[in-house]
Amino acid sequence: MLTEHIHKLPQEWRDVSSVFVALGDEQRQRILLTFEPGERLNVSQLVSVSALSRTAVSHHLKVLHHAGILDSEKIGKEVYFWINRDRVSETLQAVLDYVKNNT
Repeated sequence: MLTEHIHKLPQEWRDVSSVFVALGDEQRQRILLTFEPGERLNVSQLVSVSALSRTAVSHHLKVLHHAGILDSEKIGKEVYFWINRDRVSETLQAVLDYVKNNT
C-alpha cells in the first residue's frame, strides 16, 4: 500500500481535482464541445446556441476558467474564451501516467 500521498499530493496532481470537478458537469461538457479547434467564443455566442441563460453560461465559464480549462482575453467590452488544450492534456496525461505506472 502506498501511503505517502495520503497527506500530500504529488505536484503533478495538485490541480487534478479542479479539472475533474469542472469536467464532471454535463452542461460544462456541452459548452466545451461547442468550441471548434482554435476557436474563440464570447458569452453571447455561447448563449445563442445554448438552452441555458446568460447567467448560467457565465457561471459555467467561470468554473471552467478557474480550473484552467479555458483561457480568456478581454477585447473591448467582450471577453473571449478558448480551450487551454495544453492544460487539459497535461492533467489527463498525469492521471494516465499514474495508472500506467502504478497498476
